[in-house]
Amino acid sequence: MGRCLPIAKRIEEREAQVLFSTYKEGYRYAQQEKLHVVKVPPIDFVVKPDGTVDFKQSLVNIGPFLSSFTLLKQVEAEIDIMKAFKPDVVVSDSRASPLIAARLLGIPHICILNQFQIIVPRRTRFLRLARLADAGTLAIIGKMWTSGKRVLIPDYPEPYTLSAGNLRIPKVYQKRVRLIGPIIPVRPDELPSQKQIRKKLGLDESKPVIFAPISGPVKERAYFTGALRKIFEDFPEDYQIVMSLGYPNGSTKPVRMGNVTVYKWMHNRFEHLKACDLVVARAGHGTLAQSICYGKPSVLIPTPSHTEQLNNARRAVELGITEMIVQDKLDKQKLLGAIQRLLKDKRFKDRIKQIQEEVMKLDGIETAVQNIMEATEWRN
Repeated sequence: MGRCLPIAKRIEEREAQVLFSTYKEGYRYAQQEKLHVVKVPPIDFVVKPDGTVDFKQSLVNIGPFLSSFTLLKQVEAEIDIMKAFKPDVVVSDSRASPLIAARLLGIPHICILNQFQIIVPRRTRFLRLARLADAGTLAIIGKMWTSGKRVLIPDYPEPYTLSAGNLRIPKVYQKRVRLIGPIIPVRPDELPSQKQIRKKLGLDESKPVIFAPISGPVKERAYFTGALRKIFEDFPEDYQIVMSLGYPNGSTKPVRMGNVTVYKWMHNRFEHLKACDLVVARAGHGTLAQSICYGKPSVLIPTPSHTEQLNNARRAVELGITEMIVQDKLDKQKLLGAIQRLLKDKRFKDRIKQIQEEVMKLDGIETAVQNIMEATEWRN
């Protein structure tokens, strides 16, 4: 939803109609934003208390047959929706069912994604599953993602590509892939200065501001939110911390505890991103791309066993703009030390500013819209 919403708004400015299909948190978010939306059957993973995806229990509870059945239910629902809405083009953000439905109905379709292949963690107990996934799913998933004429990757071109470790794309599919730049709903140059925003938000100009936007499925982020909040509440008074817990239906009224301010939901996320000095977050692609666009170094704590996030974090470390902390090693000393190094070492600031200047030349939203509007002509 986060990537599709700004694209949809730009398309609607051209007097086109947009209908969303989604489920669970995405559906609630779409309702809150007063979007034209319909609900489809959800697909779930089992999550451990620490936020790790439990692959074993997911396979036991869902199973190959039931997961296939759920996918078929999604495809059936999408077909009914498309027959009623009669779209000129279907755009899917990392979901298979709309692409399958669109292909069956002969409707032009575009896929948006930043992970071409489903990557299973390389732990000893997962090696067989990982090898099967590598050997068997790449061809199937590759054909599915590229069943339309375009695959749009909302990432920076080389040498700044963040999801390089998640984009092992066979040559046969590469001609359909476009690196368009991240989807940034509000660009930093569209906002007032950092000083003006801090004054508006009531933030002290003399103290560093740490912004912690927590995102991802509720079950995956619950443990992380609690652990991070406890650490921040014990931080020195020299720092101002702002946490966003990411609950779309939550209160927008901030709760303050000493130097920590917590929002269940915030509408001005990008103001806080511009106001801050540093970001502490998971290693989701969207959050990391936004931090770079705003010129903010980051401390990343990837979700355990989440290979995409681990690859994103490692890539950001290679670029010299991030420090990574493994979740089971996260404590006050390690987090505070990483923050202090990022804020004091001029090399981090120089590097992030250098990359920011380059990537600001891209407009992922406009490029996506152009590709989508072109796709309406593919049927003819």
